[in-house]
Parts: sequence; structure tokens; C-alpha cells
Amino acid sequence: MAVVVNPGLDRSDFFNQIIEGTNENRHRPLVKVWVGPIPFLVLFHAETIEAVLSNSKHLDKSYPYRFLHPWLGMGLLTSTGDKWRSRRKMLTPTFHFSILTDFLEVMNEQSEILIQKMLKHVGGEPFNCFSYITLCALDIICETAMGKRIYAQSNADSEYVQTVYKMSDIITRRQRAPWWWPDWIYNVFGEGKEHAKRLRLLHSFTVGVIKERAEHVSEGSDSESDHGSRKRRAFLDMLLKTRDDAGAAMSHEDIQEEVDTFMFEGHDTTAASMNWALHLIGSHPEVQKKVQAELQEVFGSSQRHVGVEDLKRLRYLECVIKESLRIFPAVPLFARSICEDCPINGFKVPEGVNAVIIPYALHRDPRFFPEPEEFRPERFLPENSTGRHPYAYIPFSAGARNCIGQRFAMMEEKVVLATVLRHFDVKACQSREELRPLGELILRPEKGIWIQLDKRAS
Repeated sequence: MAVVVNPGLDRSDFFNQIIEGTNENRHRPLVKVWVGPIPFLVLFHAETIEAVLSNSKHLDKSYPYRFLHPWLGMGLLTSTGDKWRSRRKMLTPTFHFSILTDFLEVMNEQSEILIQKMLKHVGGEPFNCFSYITLCALDIICETAMGKRIYAQSNADSEYVQTVYKMSDIITRRQRAPWWWPDWIYNVFGEGKEHAKRLRLLHSFTVGVIKERAEHVSEGSDSESDHGSRKRRAFLDMLLKTRDDAGAAMSHEDIQEEVDTFMFEGHDTTAASMNWALHLIGSHPEVQKKVQAELQEVFGSSQRHVGVEDLKRLRYLECVIKESLRIFPAVPLFARSICEDCPINGFKVPEGVNAVIIPYALHRDPRFFPEPEEFRPERFLPENSTGRHPYAYIPFSAGARNCIGQRFAMMEEKVVLATVLRHFDVKACQSREELRPLGELILRPEKGIWIQLDKRAS
């Protein structure tokens, strides 16, 4: 079955057209979508997705990802083949849980700043919390990835902060407009000059931070800060010390690729996820009460920060986050190249085909999630998850190329949401229909997330 999608539609209509196509064709074994002149094989059934993601041959990202190369180079998100395998092997130890717990301090501190920013809205009119959460996530990823404080929550108008936002938008617009894909057309008639300007700023910032941290590491001063206290470890510090199987260090160019990738992947996704979760929690008072009862059980009247053991005990909050990611996956669709002839659902799919995997549609399969539009965190209790198809729920992708940072993301979301809900009662001020999700690189609501806050009694 073939579906034609008009890429000239506005962002919300473009995504909705794709989702409507999946809903109408859910009974079909395979669907082909034309985006302008480009055909894509669309996969939104657990069985067809498993055929691609479980096969180590189909690890390459498809054509539209090349527009990320100028910013991210050939890092973990964009690289292919042996380079990806080698890089993934080198980076996996840096995401071990014991290392991630070092970042809890940063997450807690930035969450407290978020609370102070939100306090002015207590008892007031509805406000859009999207930028508040996003700036908090940006502060967290900058300090944990690079060891650099950018004070985004205090200085949202800084050139670097604005450029991070602008760059993602520029890339998204180009990805969904095939007429801008040829470089010469884009550079002459499109946003090529603006793209180059923003790219220079982002790269100069990253290069400067890498140079500064490398000097500290070479001087052996990475154990203390300028004030004599223990210096916090950042991903960058670990990359500077990482060695491959032959004992070779990563070049500064290699490190820049990964730091830029962490920045790109590590703030927008978690920020969007936390915003969607706040909307859903604020729309379901009974769920909010259960979360806050769990928080009371874990923290009591204490004002202490979230600790490692607390994370393990926040089981219902984890179910809430997982259910939120089911309904609103941060990455609503992603693409792979079929690297050799592949049997999918009884059809032979030839090498070279671009396949689009749509978690947004997959997560609404009523076979695995009855009444899929209903928000039911209990779906993810252990007793309700037994026997579910392993590829029915993939908010962090799946298979060998799953998201390396998913533990980091879950930890951050737990800390930030727990902190917000320990301080405030949240009321959502939009219906589900008013949200109009924009399915771009990241799933965002068209007009933000509007909430009201009341202060919780101490």
C-alpha cells in the first residue's frame, strides 16, 4: 500500500498526515510512503520493526541523517559500520550506572533552580512551562557532558542557548523539505548562510571547552576545582582518557563529535519527555496523588535531594514516565537504511530501501496496549508487562543501536519530576486535542505545555 505525504504542509499537519496514514493502514502488512519524490518503507508493527532493529546488518541511518553531519560529524548518532561499532564499544563504559550517579548532584542542583524559577507562578494564571524545563535540561547536559556551566536558566537569551535551539529547527526544516536537500540549492536559496553561522558558534564553543579540559587533564589537576573542592567528573573528562583496543586515545576531533552529539541528543529529548509527563500528570489528578504518595513514603517531610537509593524506590514514578513515553515518545520516528535484502512480514525488501520506524504509531497498537490513548501507568508494573512483545515499546529504539543514554535520561526525568511534584500540585490547562504534536526530530507540542501551580503544604 502506498501513501503520498505532502512535505509542504505546516509542521503539525505534516506529522498528522503520517499518523493518519498509519492508523488507516494498521491492518496492512507493509506501507510505503512518498515524501515528495522520495519513497520510504513505513514500519509501525512490532513484528516488522523487530526484523530491522534486531538485525545487526541494518545499523546504518538513512539519507536524511546526513544533514546532521556538519554539526555532529560522524559521531555515535550518525556513524556507520566499523566506526560506529568501535565508538560504541569505547563509549559504553562511560554510561555505567556507577558513573551516572556522579551526575545526581548536578541534576538536583539544577532542579532546585527550576523550582525557584517556577515559584513566581504559584497560585497565578496558566503559564507555558516548556522553556523552563528545556533550559533546566540544557543546564544539566552542559555541565554533565562538558563540565561547563552555561547558566541557561538564568540567561535564556545567551547566544549559545539560542543557537542550540535554532540549529535543531534549521535541520528539521531541511529534513522534511526534499527541495532543499541538494547542497548548492540550500546554500544559495535556502538557510545555508544562517546554518553556517550557527555552526561556527556551536563548534567554537565545544572546541574551546575541550581544549580547556584537556589542559587540566594533562596537568593532572582534574581532581580538584579552582576552589580546592572535588572537581565534578564530566563525560568529556572520560572521553579524554578513553582508549581503544589498540591503546590509542581519541583525537580532539573525535571527542568533539561525541560532545556535540551528547548536547544535541541529551537535552531536547529529556526536556520534551518531562514536559509531556507534566501535562499528563496534571491532567490526571488520581495519578498525581499516587506519585505524591510515593514521594511522601520515600522522602517524608525531608527536604533532602534525590539520592541513588531513592531512584530505585520511585517505582510508580518510573511507570508514569514510561507511560508518558509510550503516548508521547520523544523521538516519534527515526529512519534506517536496509543494508541487504531483508524478509519483512513475508515480503522481500531490497537493499538500499529507506525504512522509517514510527514509535508514535507502534505504541498505539491495541494488541499490546488496549485503549491506547488512555494514560495508564499501571501498564508498566512488572505483572502487567510480562509477555509483551519486546519490540512493542521502543522509546529509546532497540537492538544493538539503542540509545546509549537511556539510563541517564530516566535518572534525569525522575530527579526533575520528583523535585517539581514534591513542591507543587500541577494542573494541566490544555486538552489532549489542543496540544497538536509536532513530529520533528523531537516530538513537541505546537504551543507549549500550559499548567497552573499550587504550592504543596510542607
